[in-house]
Amino acid sequence: MPRAAQQHPAQQHPAHEHLPPTSVPPLADLPATPDVAVIGAGAAGIGAARRLRAHGLSVAVLEARTRLGGRTVTTSLRGHPVDLGAHWLHAGPINPLVTLGFQRGEPLRRAAQESHLWVGRRPGRPAEEAAFGRAWAVADRAMTDGARLHGADRPAAAALPPGLGPWGQRVALVHGLVSGRPLSEVSLHDFPSMEYGDNFFIAGGYGAYLSRLAAGLPVALDAPVAALDWSAEGVRLDLGPRGALRARAALVTAPMMVMQEPSPALRFAPALPDPVRAAIDGFRPGVYEHVVLHWPSSPFRGRDRLASLIGGRLQPPGLLTRVDGTPFHYFELDVPLALRLDAARAGADGARRLVRETLAEQVGRGRLRDLAVPAVTEWRHDPWSRGSWAVVPPGHAGARDLLKEPVAERIWFAGEALSRAQWGTAGGAFAEGERAADAIAAALH
Repeated sequence: MPRAAQQHPAQQHPAHEHLPPTSVPPLADLPATPDVAVIGAGAAGIGAARRLRAHGLSVAVLEARTRLGGRTVTTSLRGHPVDLGAHWLHAGPINPLVTLGFQRGEPLRRAAQESHLWVGRRPGRPAEEAAFGRAWAVADRAMTDGARLHGADRPAAAALPPGLGPWGQRVALVHGLVSGRPLSEVSLHDFPSMEYGDNFFIAGGYGAYLSRLAAGLPVALDAPVAALDWSAEGVRLDLGPRGALRARAALVTAPMMVMQEPSPALRFAPALPDPVRAAIDGFRPGVYEHVVLHWPSSPFRGRDRLASLIGGRLQPPGLLTRVDGTPFHYFELDVPLALRLDAARAGADGARRLVRETLAEQVGRGRLRDLAVPAVTEWRHDPWSRGSWAVVPPGHAGARDLLKEPVAERIWFAGEALSRAQWGTAGGAFAEGERAADAIAAALH
């Protein structure tokens, strides 16, 4: 992997870090000697804490950031709530956050099925749209069958069929974006596991919804755990200037990349067993960044519609238009575009220039007269995430099951990286938090 995608020095500050969340719920004080210490107050940590308390266990949630939500956060831009991280509630039939949202009466809405095809500064013709749709169907069927019919793992790109015509490159580009890395670097077994039917959005933002779910939980913010000592009975967590916390067990929901050697933000003493360490270190950082556009005169109409822009020298891998029916859009950055910016040390301003250069090619510079870029995310440079999500490379799918097993009946792991059916999503992280909480409760009761 190019070193530009590996290095995440702690002193770097991502461009989105200064943007505050819209929702700050009331939190409870930590118990002095909790049954379970939960490391991380993202979707997995919140889901786990809620479930552990339902089991009658006392909980202390420790969050390194000064806010809740992890990589799910809603901020306010020009008076409108905008998600900087997770935005889609994928896989409605199996996503616990969708089920819970309906139970709570949250303002969920189904994602639009219509999309835009833009070819050479014009809308796609019906024949082009039909050919594009056929290419998607053929590619998806081939990769799904490839994983089902062949037991051996291999790169997802190896299952892409020939003969997709001029649309094949676009299909691979978009799948690389939503997989977090190019398909040549993604396990084929991961491809069919993501169910993209029945997607939802939520008014007011996904991050704000998750914060509401954390209301009343015992959470300490700005409380990074430097080390987890499991050398004696129970666990001891080193909180630096805050001292230490002891618990009967620990649930670690920090992203895999934060724990990876050679420079983990969280250390274990004694060292984790070799198979567990290898499982953690084998994940790859996924990249999916939002460049948030405010673009009232955008040629794309219709609420929450995806757009495929084809024909220019620079093709954006993803564009979500008219978010919530507003002038906001998400221009997405994938691994190749992020590496290009990082290699040039271009930062957020470089991303803004890249967006303007790309859209000028695709729609004409005259249409950009009112385009503004109020926010750029850099999860790959965030010291508490080091990537948008964890990617399973070919041959590493077994790491998920291995990490679901406890270490010495005292340390459990959870998070989006361990979800087979909802990898890379807040819904998957929440489900994994609940799964781990049930296992911990069974062990401690």
